[in-house]
Amino acid sequence: MRCTVSLACSGMAGDPYRDEQFVARYDFDNAASDDHAYYRALADAIEAEKIIDLGCGTGLLTRALATPGRVVIGVDPSATMLGYARRQPGAEAVTWIHGDATIAGAGDADLAVSSGNTMMHISPKAYPTVLGSLRDALRLGGVISFETRNPRAKEWERWNPDETYTERDTSSGHLREWLVWRSARTTTALYFRTAEDITADLERAGFSDVDVRGGWHNEPVTADSRVLVFRAHRGSRQE
Repeated sequence: MRCTVSLACSGMAGDPYRDEQFVARYDFDNAASDDHAYYRALADAIEAEKIIDLGCGTGLLTRALATPGRVVIGVDPSATMLGYARRQPGAEAVTWIHGDATIAGAGDADLAVSSGNTMMHISPKAYPTVLGSLRDALRLGGVISFETRNPRAKEWERWNPDETYTERDTSSGHLREWLVWRSARTTTALYFRTAEDITADLERAGFSDVDVRGGWHNEPVTADSRVLVFRAHRGSRQE
């Protein structure tokens, strides 16, 4: 099963995150949690010396991965996000690239990660190219890891004002927010893919030993798992 959910947004063309005030709040609203701990532990476990973070955004995870002796590359299509990332403490330890997966690397990375459900924003047309580019960025045996939401949990059914409405004060003023989904032209699309579909996609792209978990602590995948966490190795196959 593959499905698409459209989220209502501001309709800005090009960089959807070019609102500086929004970007400044991003790390506060998306603070490091179990997901960042998972990726940091994975990098340590495989003794990764070169890491690519695709969709690095403001670089919160990227900078945390940049420990002494590592080469860390943060790639993102949002110039505003990258501008913010470059101004943060520790940014000098990262190479920041404005672009997409096609310029991610040249076959010598030990680990490629993509956090924050970045892979869900990639269209079906671009998806095979992205996976292929990440494969090419890794050395043989290198590891790819990312997460997506589980379509079987049907989380979008809870994206309505009654269940998601909140109010709070921010440095930019009082904020009211809620989630909605609907079909419209001015939207951001999230592409939901099942564990089986993503496993097959990874194998077609030249990855092997695909492992999927239903959470950040190696939970098994169930219909109620909100997140699917993937890990795979680059094999020897070349397209």
